[in-house]
Amino acid sequence: MRYMIDPSADAVWDAIVTEVTADGVFTTEPETDEDWMVLRRHAVTLIEATDLLLMEGRRVAAEGSRSELPGVDLEPEEIEALLEADRASWTAFVAVLHEGGVGVLEAIDSQDIDALLVASDVLDAACEVCHVRYWYPPRPLSGSTR
Repeated sequence: MRYMIDPSADAVWDAIVTEVTADGVFTTEPETDEDWMVLRRHAVTLIEATDLLLMEGRRVAAEGSRSELPGVDLEPEEIEALLEADRASWTAFVAVLHEGGVGVLEAIDSQDIDALLVASDVLDAACEVCHVRYWYPPRPLSGSTR
């Protein structure tokens, strides 16, 4: 996640930026063939990395790794336990991530900014739904006394 998926997803999300300032509205988006090719490399990396997420026996993090934000993110061994407890759900989440990446790649290959915006949102949703299950500590239900 840290070295392949996250940087690749960030590149997709950062590909189109609209900034509103006192001087006006400024938009950055891929324009040249080189811009699109760089973005395509990130999309392919993201898609191919989903295979690594499904490798049997592959650890979530290196031995001795700790959360960068304790209390905000689960510790690697907690994430590992959740994955092992329900591999079927993990596999389904990874499939959704893979398909989100394929949608991004299709938008890139057609150089369609609107489709890339939509595909970026789909990718974001795939990531966040999985993070709620495997990365963030459980939150008490509203009104809960726990």
